[in-house]
Amino acid sequence: MSGSGTILEAMLHARLDIALVASDRPCRALEVAKDAGVDARLIDRGSFGGFGPAFDREAYSVELAEVLTSAHIDLVAMAGFGTIVTASFHRAFPGRVLNTHPSLLPDFKGWHAVAATLAAGVSESGCTVHVATEALDDGPILAQRRVPVNADDDEASLHERIKEVERTLYPEVVARVMASLAQGLEPASVATLEEN
Repeated sequence: MSGSGTILEAMLHARLDIALVASDRPCRALEVAKDAGVDARLIDRGSFGGFGPAFDREAYSVELAEVLTSAHIDLVAMAGFGTIVTASFHRAFPGRVLNTHPSLLPDFKGWHAVAATLAAGVSESGCTVHVATEALDDGPILAQRRVPVNADDDEASLHERIKEVERTLYPEVVARVMASLAQGLEPASVATLEEN
């Protein structure tokens, strides 16, 4: 996702208990959060070496985990958060980091999944909501929805149709996971991670 905040808007519309929105760079999602009265935090990669080889992924992952832990986050829902986090982050939220991906995993992993789908000439794509792990676009699949690939599709048109499905599917899955976490416990909250 682009960090435009459309998945966040869908989650807010679904009345999910979003306690915090965090981003690794300035993006519209932070403004959407602020406008909705949700705590919005920029945890800028620039402070950790930026986007080149100097980036300290481990230090960034530890800082991100500390910010979310201090906000008493129970569940993390990634949406377009392209920074790959280390094991330190996943240890802080074992089995409680969700991700949405614009393909029918395990096919077409990675940041350019829609382009790869078109290049492969397949007849359908879709989106996958899964438990994120240290391995890129891996982990248990929680839900998938199919989207046909049209003959006249380009990357932008196909991706937009996939995002339309994501904006329904992802909030549904997050709500289901939150309800599961909340059984017998205090109500769960969710952080969304978005980037530009």
